[in-house]
Amino acid sequence: MTRSTPQTDHASNMVIYVALAGNILVAISKFVAAAITGSSAMLSEGVHSVVDCTNEILLLYGVHRSRNLPDKDHPIGYGREVYFWSFVVGLLILTFGAGVSVYEGIVHIREPRPVESPHVTYIVLALAFLFEGFSWAFTLKKFRGNRPYSALFRMIIHSKDPPTFIVLLEDSAAMLGLLIAFVGVYLSVALDMPALDGVASILIGITLALTALLVARETKGLLIGEAASAKIRDSIVTLAQGTVGVSQVNGLITVQTAPQQITVAMSLEFDDSLRVPELEAIVIALENKIRNGHPEVATLFIKPQSHEHYDRLRPQDDPGYIEP
Repeated sequence: MTRSTPQTDHASNMVIYVALAGNILVAISKFVAAAITGSSAMLSEGVHSVVDCTNEILLLYGVHRSRNLPDKDHPIGYGREVYFWSFVVGLLILTFGAGVSVYEGIVHIREPRPVESPHVTYIVLALAFLFEGFSWAFTLKKFRGNRPYSALFRMIIHSKDPPTFIVLLEDSAAMLGLLIAFVGVYLSVALDMPALDGVASILIGITLALTALLVARETKGLLIGEAASAKIRDSIVTLAQGTVGVSQVNGLITVQTAPQQITVAMSLEFDDSLRVPELEAIVIALENKIRNGHPEVATLFIKPQSHEHYDRLRPQDDPGYIEP
């Protein structure tokens, strides 16, 4: 078994810091506007920003905890801390963000109050859209890189880095929520129907709920143990098959234990003519090849085993089985 030092994606931290700074400014301005105007949608937006700030703090805490070195109780390390806290963030968006927004909207529909000084709301919404837009553009650039926009949703689904795509989803939901709040306030004033402000608050809650469900779905898979990408798995198999002395790769299991950390277990058949010192040298050479090609492989297990023995013991639905 070998273990390399887990790599940290500093870009993810920068994304969170930028989003946190923007949301603090936005939250303050929204609550001031809500107090002045009495807007339900604006109050919901303020709660939304507070939840976002809390979420970003939790993500930073999860990233910090995931860097802890392996110990006796956690021999593979604490990488999944970032996945756990990302899942908690999804629950917070659903319960506090979406729940409070829907509740506030229902209250405002039952007891509608006209929006006072709507121009204050418009100014604050414009400033908030500017702050959120900067954070969204920064996060999108870091997350997308040079890949096309058409691949964005697929990238989120297959991403192993929840902090980055969670911030991107939060910012996207925030910008959509700001547009909904603007339309709700404008129509409630223009049509003299204060209840429409409450309707906008409910729509903001629904937007947050859908965002939360997507976040929870993606982080749950990583939390319970998701395989590394097919590209990495195929590359590791190719490296092993190209190593002198390796007759066959019987099976390969990979588990993503952090955004930049993978655990790998391999069953290999070696040439029967090899002696123990030669076998050890080949294993060391293969370990070095894999670690040099994929620094994210933090833990590596290699098991010498004949293909017949492996095939006899493996479950019929073994996901790591490789056809000879």
